[in-house]
Amino acid sequence: MNDSEIKALISLLDDEDREVADHVEQRIRELGGQLIPYLESEWEGSFNPHFQKKIEELIHDLQYQSVLERIRDWRNGGGMDLLEGLWIVATYQYPDLSLEKLRQDLNQLYYKVWLDVGTDMHPVDQVKALNNAFFNTLGFAPNSKHFHSPANSMINQVLESRRGNPISLCVIYMLMARKIGMPIYGVNLPNLFVLTYKQPNGVQFYINVFTRGLVFSKNDIDHYIGQLNLKPNDIFYQPCSNIDIVRRTLRNLMLAFEKKGDSDRVKEVEAILDAVQDEGDGMPLSDYSQR
Repeated sequence: MNDSEIKALISLLDDEDREVADHVEQRIRELGGQLIPYLESEWEGSFNPHFQKKIEELIHDLQYQSVLERIRDWRNGGGMDLLEGLWIVATYQYPDLSLEKLRQDLNQLYYKVWLDVGTDMHPVDQVKALNNAFFNTLGFAPNSKHFHSPANSMINQVLESRRGNPISLCVIYMLMARKIGMPIYGVNLPNLFVLTYKQPNGVQFYINVFTRGLVFSKNDIDHYIGQLNLKPNDIFYQPCSNIDIVRRTLRNLMLAFEKKGDSDRVKEVEAILDAVQDEGDGMPLSDYSQR
């Protein structure tokens, strides 16, 4: 369809004949997100609140379907690019967000601190240097004041505010560490997301970014798991996948909307989670609190 045909089609959304309007809406849904700019233009030129509301709902549905399609494609492709997966999650609320802009923002952070973190340091000293760069130079910190905010699951918002929950802070810390060349990975602990520094030669320890990069050991995890009356499990000690990280981010986002009483958003995010979920994946939802 050319521009004039698309505009003519959209104008019929407001047709007095309900059957015609319904048919047009179905056709627009079939054509998908490519029609969003045309719908936005129609909204701007309308003075009918009812019609504007209808367009807003249609745009939201088209954007939401685009998120579902992109997250499925990302998951089916192996989830190789973590930043891309987190970008897709963020486009649920920020549909115009640019992945390239996120990459540029992270690169700018890296350029500010990479000289402060030497690659020839002892691993623990290297982590301490990155901690200083991350928390003091760049100013990242826990978002304790608004711990249950959905913004904590939006990587663009965390990059802008420098405030986040355990998993969002860990993700940004980890992405920077990887650019520096540090072998740092995510670890799915119950109720808390942490990082592990793991070298092929057997050197391994853990980092709690939410407590300003506190370094701890496997024995500390043993004690933590014991306090929760849980049996040891490899996922509590070993690196998790990018897909696991995105799943956990989505679980946190669901819980954030539950705290706000926004049941519609909860259902939508649950469907996004289902799109990246395999049967039997991960721990039960109850084990993933807002962390």
